[in-house]
Amino acid sequence: MKAVILAAGYGTRLQRDIENDTTGNFKKLEGIAKPLLPVGPCALISHWLQALTKTACVDTVYVVTNDLYHEAFQLWAKEFPNVQVITDGTTKNEDRLGAVACLQLVVKLCAVDDHLLVIGGDTLFKEDFSIQKFTERFFEVQHKDKESNLVLSYQCKNEETSKYGILELDEDLKVQCMKEKPRPSETSARNACPCFYLFSKTSLPLLDTFLNEKKNAPIEERDAPGNFLSWLILRRPVYVQRISGRFDVGNLASYTECDKYFKDQLQNPTVYLL
Repeated sequence: MKAVILAAGYGTRLQRDIENDTTGNFKKLEGIAKPLLPVGPCALISHWLQALTKTACVDTVYVVTNDLYHEAFQLWAKEFPNVQVITDGTTKNEDRLGAVACLQLVVKLCAVDDHLLVIGGDTLFKEDFSIQKFTERFFEVQHKDKESNLVLSYQCKNEETSKYGILELDEDLKVQCMKEKPRPSETSARNACPCFYLFSKTSLPLLDTFLNEKKNAPIEERDAPGNFLSWLILRRPVYVQRISGRFDVGNLASYTECDKYFKDQLQNPTVYLL
């Protein structure tokens, strides 16, 4: 299978926080793409590449970024021979293609005809997550139906449902529907879904269908990968594997929390994500 890491965002919230920080402690992070931020001993994205390389679960990793950060990612990728860096051709946030279009760009440009692991470039997980267990679960659900896809989910707090897409599941952990940022009273489910999906190769052609349907919609309806997932759930089987939690680096507070975990709390760094 293949993997794609979505890294074409501009990190506008984080960069604004860094500019407004009065301590000066984070000035060295100015102008650095979120996936390239130092988290513990290495760049955030390097945690993924180290694990993907050690497990050998994919043969190629595509990193899709933008023209602003393209050179920085190319320099970083010299350490990893199985990485291909692709630019979406944009130079500012207002012109971004959106994550789903970036995913489609990789599939078309690289003629991907394989199961595809999709990883948010600003996302990491707690230590209970395992790529090997995740891929094993994927092939279990594939055995039931070759069109099956697999995503992750963790339990969010009641007050957090309005921040996320919330998955409603059956007893076999198959997704029945996805409610977009519901109030706690609108669903009993608390299954938040981070950007980490394993799409079957039969689902990839549906990227074209989705984007064609949304071609005249605002960028917000085409941007977040969860929008495609929500649409896909109604057309293909989607199953869940549970995890305890995730780190989503969106602003300076979430970055410092993530970095602190990897410096002070990570118990077994040599097997992290494996």
